[in-house]
Amino acid sequence: MTQTKPVTIVGAGPVGLTAAMLLHERGIPFTLYEAEAELRDDLRASTFHPPTLDMLETLGVAAPLVAQGLKSPTWQVRMHPSGKRAVFDLGLIGDATNHPYRVQCEQSKLCRIMLDVLNAKGADIRMGVKVEGVEQDDDGVRIVVRDSMDEMTTHESGFLIAADGARSVVRSALGFPFEGKTYPETTILATTRFPFDEHLEGLSNVNYVWKQGGTFSLLHLPGQWRCSLYPDGEESIEDALQPASIQRKMQEIVRIDGDYKVDEIRPYRIHMRIVDDYRSGRVLLAGDAAHLNSPSGGMGMNGGIHDAFELVRTLEEVLNGGTMDRLNRYTRRRRPIAEQEILSQSDGNRARMQERDPDKRRESLEALQRIAADSDAAREHLLRSSMITGLRLAAEII
Repeated sequence: MTQTKPVTIVGAGPVGLTAAMLLHERGIPFTLYEAEAELRDDLRASTFHPPTLDMLETLGVAAPLVAQGLKSPTWQVRMHPSGKRAVFDLGLIGDATNHPYRVQCEQSKLCRIMLDVLNAKGADIRMGVKVEGVEQDDDGVRIVVRDSMDEMTTHESGFLIAADGARSVVRSALGFPFEGKTYPETTILATTRFPFDEHLEGLSNVNYVWKQGGTFSLLHLPGQWRCSLYPDGEESIEDALQPASIQRKMQEIVRIDGDYKVDEIRPYRIHMRIVDDYRSGRVLLAGDAAHLNSPSGGMGMNGGIHDAFELVRTLEEVLNGGTMDRLNRYTRRRRPIAEQEILSQSDGNRARMQERDPDKRRESLEALQRIAADSDAAREHLLRSSMITGLRLAAEII
C-alpha cells in the first residue's frame, strides 16, 4: 500500500511534535510516525529557556506548560559547602522576552500537551509505527514502516522531517556523517523528593555546583529534585551506581539521618556531534538527529524546538512556490548557531564544572560574580546563555 502526503515527520518528541503543530497551523498536510506505542516518561530534558517559551506561546502551549512546571527567575554557579555563588537574574532580559525566566518541567509533559492538541484537531499521528527504510529521489521520499501488527507498508511524501533523536534511523539510513566526540565521564541522574532548598541557603531552581574533587548539579522540578552526579576519582561507573555510592554522594550535598529516598537513577554518556548539512535532498534533520551537546546549560531540546520553527517556516516558503534551494537556508541559519552557540557554550559549561584545580575554580567563580554584578555584562551573558543571541544571529543570515 502506498500513501502520499506533502510532509512526513519521524519522531514524536518535542521537536517532531512542534513541527507537527506548526504544519497543522499552516494547513500543510502531514503524517507523523513514532516508533513507541506511548509517549515515554523517562528522565530527559527539563529546562525551557525564555525564547522557547515565547515560541511555544504562539502555539498556545506555553501557558499549560508553565502551569505544570516551576518558574526559575534565577540560576547559579556555586561552591559547596561554602555556598559562595554567582547568581544570574533573568529579569535583566525582560525587555527581550515575554518570559524572563526558565521553566523547569519534564519534556514529556510538553509532549503530552502537544499530542492532546493534535489529536483533538484530528492530526494524522501514528504511534507504534517504526521506520525500517528510507529512500528518496527528485520527486519525493519513500519510507517503509512496520506497525504494531508487524505489517510492512510504504508511504510517500514530498518531504521528510527527521526528528527521531540521537539514534536517528533516518540519519543512519541516508548516511549523514555525524562527527564529534564522546566525553569521558558518565553522568548519573538521580531523582529525590528531598527539599534541598530548605537546607542550602540561597539555592535557585537551577544550580551548577563544585564540590571538593568533583561536581554535581541540582535542578528543581515540581515535587522533586534532579541530581546530576559523577563517579568519584577512579571509581568505576558500576561502583558509582551502587546504592551505597549514590547515598554517599547525596549525603555530601546535605547530611541527613538515615538514607535518601531515591526514586529513579539513570546513567548516561554525553556526546558532542553535529551533521555537516541539515538537509539531504528532500530530507531535513532537526534536534538530536542533527546535533548533540552536553546538557550543561539546558540547550539541546530548546535548540531542537528552534530548529523546528526555522525548518517549517522555510518549508512553507518552498511549498508555496519557492525554489528547492531555499531549503539550504535552513542549514545556513541553524547549523552555525548550533555549532558556535549551542555546542560551544555547553562544551564550555561542562569544562568549567569539570575543572578540579581549586585556584582555577575560584578564579572562574569570581569572574562569574563580576559579570553577575554588572547589569550590562550580566544582560549580555543572559541573552547568550538563554539562546536569544543565537536566534538573533540566525535571523540575520540570508
